[in-house]
This record gives sequence, structure tokens and C-alpha cells, in this order.
Amino acid sequence: GMTVICGGRNAGKGDLERAGRIFEAVGRCLPVGEIDFNAITALSGSGPAYQFLMMEALAEAGVRVGLPRQLALTLVAQTALGAARMVLETGRHPAALRDDVATPAGCTIGGLLMLEDGRIRAVLARAVEEAARIAAHLGDASAKVSEAAPGQRAGH
Repeated sequence: GMTVICGGRNAGKGDLERAGRIFEAVGRCLPVGEIDFNAITALSGSGPAYQFLMMEALAEAGVRVGLPRQLALTLVAQTALGAARMVLETGRHPAALRDDVATPAGCTIGGLLMLEDGRIRAVLARAVEEAARIAAHLGDASAKVSEAAPGQRAGH
């Protein structure tokens, strides 16, 4: 897991250190400024849903090219886990790691070209920007709960 913390005006350094130790029991924890919370919510809070959508799409693509569904899903999940570990453990930029696995004129570079043709970078950036915009107004949304369509929650 990933947690970010921000001390209020009455929180001292010891308070942040104690909170950090508590949250590090279940994953990583970083102190950040309050100004970053909407962006963090958009990127990391909403991020699992983005990852699940991409994993679902990749697994479905695997089924389309002939793999059994459970095998495709397992391959996608393990690939995502391995790629994330490589970024975290090596400290290398994802672009450098991507270049390591993209052989010139190979199948990976062909697949990457298709993703770029589909404007994947722009679509992902817009998703985070939209989520950050909505996160900035979540406090306002509580007054609009009664205005939401039946079965929907405002702000989601």
C-alpha cells in the first residue's frame, strides 16, 4: 500500500514520525504538503481503478489472441507486479526500463507504437487531471448528494 501524511498546525515532527511508522506497517508512507492532496487522490487514490481497467483490457486482449481467461489474467497481474517492482527496486525511470525490453523492429516496439497511436499518454493524463479537478471539489459535493441521480453518489 501507499499512504501519504500531512501534519496539521498542531502536529510536531514526532507526531509525523509516529504516524509514518504506523502506516509503514502496511506499505510505504511519505510526508507531503497539503497542497498535493488533490493530485495524490487523482493519481494514487484513483490509480488502482486505472490499473484494474488496463489489466482487464490486456487480459481480454490475451483471450482474443487465444489464451484461456484465467491464464491471461494471471499473466497480466504478474507482469504489472513485476514491472512495478522493477521501477521501485531499481530506481530507474520507466522509459529506460521500457527501452530495455523493446527490441528494435520487435513485437514490443510494434505494440508500443499502437499504444502511442491510440494516444494512451494523453488519455491517462486527462484521466488524472479530471480526477484531480473533481477531488478539489469533493468538499462541495456533500451539499449535492441529494441532487445526485438515484443510486449514484456525488463526486464519483
